[in-house]
Amino acid sequence: MKVQIVEVGPRDGLQNEKEMVSTAAKIQLIDRLVSSGLKRVEASSFVNPKWIPQLADATEVLQGITWSSDVTFSALVPNIRGLERARASGLTEIALFMSASETHNLKNINKTIEDTFPILREVAREALTLGMRVRGYVSTAFGCPYEGAVPIDNSRRVTNELLDMGVFEVSLGDTIGVATPKQVREVIGEIVKDVTTERLAGHFHDTRGTGLANVSAALDVGLRTFDSSIGGLGGCPYAPGAAGNISTEDLVYMLNGMDYETGVDLERLLEAGAFIQQQLGRELSSKVLKAHLAATCVE
Repeated sequence: MKVQIVEVGPRDGLQNEKEMVSTAAKIQLIDRLVSSGLKRVEASSFVNPKWIPQLADATEVLQGITWSSDVTFSALVPNIRGLERARASGLTEIALFMSASETHNLKNINKTIEDTFPILREVAREALTLGMRVRGYVSTAFGCPYEGAVPIDNSRRVTNELLDMGVFEVSLGDTIGVATPKQVREVIGEIVKDVTTERLAGHFHDTRGTGLANVSAALDVGLRTFDSSIGGLGGCPYAPGAAGNISTEDLVYMLNGMDYETGVDLERLLEAGAFIQQQLGRELSSKVLKAHLAATCVE
């Protein structure tokens, strides 16, 4: 049985780093990730650079990476301007984002949920006209740092709106890492009443140590696509010091042990994790990477 992994470390992971990572290091990281067998990589973001300075070099990164016909590179875009930049960089896939909770959407996008729909609809329509694929993110699908619990109907409605815009897949995000396996089964169980599991993905953070358990729960209810970040890069501005996305190394290790096929070479993936850890000059949160490097030192 196959599971798709969407590597979001170069975007979702690095955007939380305070120290600037060189363009050359980002390019090398992406090339290493692709060499491990990953087929879907979110390479950067075309959000206004003043909001995310770390990713201001999106165009240069995409110019420098090694493109492959069997690998899909994508980037996050907030509006038509971002779409134009993504298209000019050669991308054939973009990602749109919004929140399931009103307060988080206002803080993150500076618009209400209702006011966000027409903007995303315009971007999706233009991207589809250009022959591009569009992915959607639903942030705070399992909990909000401002409102706490988020009604399932919120996540369900936003998911359906994105699908109506023509996105091929919606990634349900546990943005602050509060979800538990029971909740994951409940939320996804409701959403799949309207859409097949093939059009859904899971985006879990490991803030409270439940990330991989939530992947297992999502697998139980039929999801076969998951976002993850090399080394567990990332974090959350609403939970200082918290762990980031689930680690790609940890995810691949677990899936291998559960007899799922990922197409990813774990050894090469660990090399990519060791590389970016060295570049950042600090220990990353990936358990499998830590174990691997400790064993290498012993040898």
